[in-house]
Amino acid sequence: MFEGLSLTTITLFLPLVGFTILLFIPQAQKEQIKWTAFGTTIVTLLFCLIMWANFDNANPGLQMVHRFNWLNISLGGNAIVSDYMVGVDGLSMLLVLLTGFIMPIAVLFSFGSNIFEERGREKLYYLFLLLLQWAMIGVFVVQDLIIFYIFWEVTLVPMYFLVGIWGGEQRVYAAIKFFLYTMAGSILMLIAILYVGNAAGTFVVPDIIAKVTAPDWTWAIPGVASSAVVTGPLLFFGFFIAFAIKVPVWPFHSWLPDAHVQAPTAGSVILAGVLLKLGTYGLVRFNLGMFPRESIEFAPVIGVLAVIGIIYGAWVSYAQTDVKKLVAYSSVSHLGFVVLGIFALNAQGIQGATLQMVNHGISTGGLFLIVGILYERYHTKDMAAYGGIWKIAPIFGGTALVIALSSMGLPGLNGFIGEFTILLGALGSSYLGFFFTLFGTLGVIMAAVYILYMFQRVFMGEFKAPAHDGHDAHGDHGHDEAGFSLNLKWNEIAALVPIVVMAFYIGLQPNPFFRVMDAATNQLVQQIEASNGGPVVVEGEQPVAEEASAVTGSAAGTTEANN
Repeated sequence: MFEGLSLTTITLFLPLVGFTILLFIPQAQKEQIKWTAFGTTIVTLLFCLIMWANFDNANPGLQMVHRFNWLNISLGGNAIVSDYMVGVDGLSMLLVLLTGFIMPIAVLFSFGSNIFEERGREKLYYLFLLLLQWAMIGVFVVQDLIIFYIFWEVTLVPMYFLVGIWGGEQRVYAAIKFFLYTMAGSILMLIAILYVGNAAGTFVVPDIIAKVTAPDWTWAIPGVASSAVVTGPLLFFGFFIAFAIKVPVWPFHSWLPDAHVQAPTAGSVILAGVLLKLGTYGLVRFNLGMFPRESIEFAPVIGVLAVIGIIYGAWVSYAQTDVKKLVAYSSVSHLGFVVLGIFALNAQGIQGATLQMVNHGISTGGLFLIVGILYERYHTKDMAAYGGIWKIAPIFGGTALVIALSSMGLPGLNGFIGEFTILLGALGSSYLGFFFTLFGTLGVIMAAVYILYMFQRVFMGEFKAPAHDGHDAHGDHGHDEAGFSLNLKWNEIAALVPIVVMAFYIGLQPNPFFRVMDAATNQLVQQIEASNGGPVVVEGEQPVAEEASAVTGSAAGTTEANN
């Protein structure tokens, strides 16, 4: 019944409604401003949950679709269609949910932040948060390349200002670097989008995928001399580089630590929680969907980049003395796992990668909340300034430990499920295999090293009082011991609790999340296999899709049962 009401469109534009309401609230009414922003994100989350409740797990196609003709273009006599088309499938539903989940936490954590004491403009800050939420949901639900590109570019603007206005000392440098890196990749993608639309006669993604999966498809434009052997890979990398910068995949990662370190805490939570997933989602939706042959051809090369990112990110994380930079570099490592799972090109790997997108958003977003809480008290991110926090705030320390363990993939918590499924997918992949899995497993071990090293330096040992309180780092701290745990604000507790709950829930009950992805993932894998001449079978192994179903117990079996 909700399809007639265009539930996807309603959910998409709710943040923009809140944005518009916020415009008319006077700057002086700070309480009304922040509660309006928070209320908007909560209502959006409720509609995301309604979408999930109405999602048919057995349907591999788009659901809750709203489509109408938006633009007709004629280039050289070639008619090209662009439609407003939104909808969700198993590849995007969880990411819409993740966006709905992260944004109220980011807004709530911002209540009473000291960044407003220094920089002011509280109303503008919350306006940018709502604008960013609208654009991120748009990226996940829009099914037309031109409109997708518009939403993709809009995400740059609010994040640029969030870092540039309310960030740290080098905020302008970090904001400009973030903007230029992403814009450079976006230009390549725009060129590829224009060519794809001209060749396919449409910018509508499902229509393009239906054409490119045909056995006789080539990327040649009528009347334009081009080589399919060259054109396909060039288009593939036009999209891939844009998404790789956003992820970021090594060696396109250098903008990320600066942006994370300089961003306000809520900005870091959104950046790690959702914004980086725009890149990994793009790899699945567009690179795998529109370029299945090229995805197969370049899977080993991209697998190598993913493995380098896993090892490099973990290695550099261990070397950091800035706790926020450590968490930032850990994202390079964790998202290397996601890319590895995507280019395993089997149901297991892609499902594990999609779930790990959600897991990373929860775990790393939680770590940035922990760092933000500490920075509010200590006004430094140097690990040498911390120590012994567990002694004075055991509940806070225990919460931080759960989030840290979920980030390093402890069994029973969310991170383990995603990484384990990715490694199984890589091991069973016809395009990656044993050595990719071996180095990926090494990354899991290295993650345990740098996470536990960070936790020991910050939370264990002798307590060190905040230097700005006038105490020596090892001096009298009786007052601080009593006050630190009591100073944990209600909104900080309210932001941390959902993170911990979801870490346990996904770790103990992952099946509801796998079931959402199952049908769409199997369909995507079948399209990739068909482009390669049928199911890919390695001697002694099952076909890729069957193997994934047998191990996870959720793929073909669930779909069959539902039918």
